[in-house]
Amino acid sequence: MKYFTSPYNFIQQDTRKVKIYDTTLRDGEQTPGVKFSREQKVAIARKLDELGVDSIEAGFPVISEYDEAAVKAVASERLDADVICLCRAKQKDIDAALRAGVDGIIVFLAVSDLHLKYKLHTDLATSVAMAGDAIDYAKSHGVFVQLSAEDATRTSIGNLTALFNAAKERGADRLGIADTTGCIRPQGMRYLVEKLRKNFDIELSAHCHDDFGLAVANSLTAYEAGIDALSLSVNGLGERCGNASLEEVVMSLYALYGVDMGYKTSVLKELSEMVSKYSGIPIPINKAIVGPNAFRHESGIHVAAVIKCPFTYESYEPQAVGQERRLTFGRHSGSEGVREKLKSMGMQVTDKELAEVIKALKTMPVDASPIDNGGLLAFVNAVLNRKG
Repeated sequence: MKYFTSPYNFIQQDTRKVKIYDTTLRDGEQTPGVKFSREQKVAIARKLDELGVDSIEAGFPVISEYDEAAVKAVASERLDADVICLCRAKQKDIDAALRAGVDGIIVFLAVSDLHLKYKLHTDLATSVAMAGDAIDYAKSHGVFVQLSAEDATRTSIGNLTALFNAAKERGADRLGIADTTGCIRPQGMRYLVEKLRKNFDIELSAHCHDDFGLAVANSLTAYEAGIDALSLSVNGLGERCGNASLEEVVMSLYALYGVDMGYKTSVLKELSEMVSKYSGIPIPINKAIVGPNAFRHESGIHVAAVIKCPFTYESYEPQAVGQERRLTFGRHSGSEGVREKLKSMGMQVTDKELAEVIKALKTMPVDASPIDNGGLLAFVNAVLNRKG
């Protein structure tokens, strides 16, 4: 793919790919106040499939008849991506998933001492047995099964190993690490993944929350440590502070690690805007990758350099993620940047005229909106009393 890395990229290329399963339609929908309609779920799933993700976690079908129908609607699309869903270690949850026609399920169960005592009111052996029975039942129906340890990052290695050993023995296809409260540090994530990688020769996945703003860092560290699959969410939607951002992890893997998963990343902005519209949650103006300011420049030094070589202040071309470069002019503008921009637009100005334009820009009211590309010519003509 073109547009991605600058000619000055010194990062060593990494050819090890990682699977991405998107949880926007499940954990993203658990964001307080967010509820996707069946049609919206299908539209988002189609766009995720166009992007190229491996799997789409379409929901939690046992919650209600509506949720089951919505998951079934996504599964009925017969997308290239596998459609999976979330289940507790209960037969009725798995039955709901089977009725929805999904390709696979994620069975989640906590075995941390904290959850065993205060949430499940049971012991380790009982929980491990429940997980084993659920895996047996799901595998007997021929679906892919991931066993995810909820609260894994606050679970002792002993408890986690007991659960994962049972899951492996029962034929689970993948084992999941859930950083449920987003409390692990990257160093801890590295240790945990490497420890489990040595003990288990089946696929491992990581699902990271952003309570401390570390979800993307922890996901990338998990990749470095040997994880096989990552759970991500568009715009980082999810419970409380959300999940690891799909667009940030995907672009970091490509541009910083050199991992080309063949994704059509030019749809990332469109996908982000779709999810924002349907969820009712605005995209922050300074959001990495897809935010309105991601490729917007105003500082005079920046504008002048970007006009000559975009890579001076950008790591990759905005077209790579469906964005456009925007040069903005206002109080922070400098002479060189304005001159270069006007020259590129076919307007020549003298040094005296340029000085007048710069003075007008720097004396704009504090609450005035900056001038974008299209408005610069009109502004200059007005200052110089020229006809446009």
